Amino acid sequence: MNLLKAMATVSGMTLISRVLGFVRDAVIARGFGAGLETDAFFVAFRIPNLLRRLFAEGAFSLAFVPILAEYRTRNGEEETRRLVDRVATLLTLVLLAATALGIAVAPLVVYITAPGFAATPDKYALTVAMLRVTFPYILFISLVALAAGILNTWSRFAVPAFTPTLLNVAFIVGALYGAPYFDPPVMVLAWAVVAGGVLQLALQVPYLARLGMLPRPRLALADPGVRRILVLMGPAVVGVSVGQISLLLNTIFASFLQTGSVSWLYYADRLMEFPTGLLGVALGTILLPSLAKLYSAADGAAYSRLLDWGLRLTFLLAVPAAAALAVLATPLIATLFLHGRFDANDLAMTRQALVAYSVGLLGLILVKVLAPGFYARQNIRTPVKIALVTLAATQAMNAAFIVPLAHSGLALAIALGACLNAALLYRGLRRHAIFVPQPGWGAFLAKVFAATALMAAALWLALGPPSWWTGAHLAARAAVLAGLVALGAVVYFGCLWAFGFRPRDFARQTE
Repeated sequence: MNLLKAMATVSGMTLISRVLGFVRDAVIARGFGAGLETDAFFVAFRIPNLLRRLFAEGAFSLAFVPILAEYRTRNGEEETRRLVDRVATLLTLVLLAATALGIAVAPLVVYITAPGFAATPDKYALTVAMLRVTFPYILFISLVALAAGILNTWSRFAVPAFTPTLLNVAFIVGALYGAPYFDPPVMVLAWAVVAGGVLQLALQVPYLARLGMLPRPRLALADPGVRRILVLMGPAVVGVSVGQISLLLNTIFASFLQTGSVSWLYYADRLMEFPTGLLGVALGTILLPSLAKLYSAADGAAYSRLLDWGLRLTFLLAVPAAAALAVLATPLIATLFLHGRFDANDLAMTRQALVAYSVGLLGLILVKVLAPGFYARQNIRTPVKIALVTLAATQAMNAAFIVPLAHSGLALAIALGACLNAALLYRGLRRHAIFVPQPGWGAFLAKVFAATALMAAALWLALGPPSWWTGAHLAARAAVLAGLVALGAVVYFGCLWAFGFRPRDFARQTE
């Protein structure tokens, strides 16, 4: 399998999803702005979304995929199918119980996660009502994550990567056509979350059936594979939760700041998720099962070379992406969100958060490459220790930055925490001799940073004054932004070509 081609496939599907995600956010910003109603929705959506990232796509996937790959490599198809059946049955039962509990204690959950909302009864009541609607999303999306883990282990990367587009479609259709039928209209967004979860699960079922891996009810708590997954999941929850817990704590801090702070952080985070998804998620998706197979085959040299390949691609693409986000913050936000009730002040506040977030883009993506280096080996303890150190450091920075920098200080703390997390993970891989860098890193980094500096300078000179972006028509903003993106790509990749980089240098084959 050509890993570069596989990553391009996943990135392409993710690109579709992210573009639709920006359309979704533009529609939400235009229809509902950045105020009480959107603050309520973003908190109500963030809680099940947090659980999804922690347990479904996070701890569960990191525990399930390596063991699934091991079963497929060593135990044969029948044993693998039996493991899938038993894991799926237990997961479904646990999720049903968790969903019922979440709906029942929604007022307490909102009070804990956004305590500042309690001072505004209308905002608090709306958030509780929306959370009760959105909470079942965790049931559907966790089963989607199970299906994605199976498909990715069989190297069927395209379908899981495309699946998130259906959530965005549900949001767009609901916001454009369903809002008048709800009271208040913003409640349509909560129901769109549930509809998106159902659609995503329905899409994956036929593909599981084709593989012969569509789960059947079969409960066996004593199954050794199930027990190993459960043992790995406990510490894995801590290991993957640093970023999400930091975002949740940021929401708590932001709930005490001026109205709109939660929304400004959300819109900035959405822009950060674009390169994170295209590169970080894509690399993590293909690296975890590939590394797990190499570990099962006891091929340590190939394991190290695969990590080196992932790290080089990360620096090659994440460094210019971070610079472009910072330089093009105003054009991006103005083009995507400056419509309807989203005004110039919202743009300025969101820009502050985005520039702060961009400091940590490289770290965020490196974590998605470095952490699988431990998880594929079923080593959970080392990332957990690093995660706890990172979480403590991030909250210390929150306390230091929130007074002078308000909401943008919270974003900066997340960014610097991600860089610390990546640095400690790298040190751990080197210390345990899991990763040995291939020759040529010094010259490689020098060329990447030189090309990035030239690209940033070209974009800065061509950017124009901020007043133009707030006053120009949407079509003009979009056209100029597209031109700037094209200019940045031409300058950066042109410089790399002049420095001797070629696409074939990054080709990578694996079984």
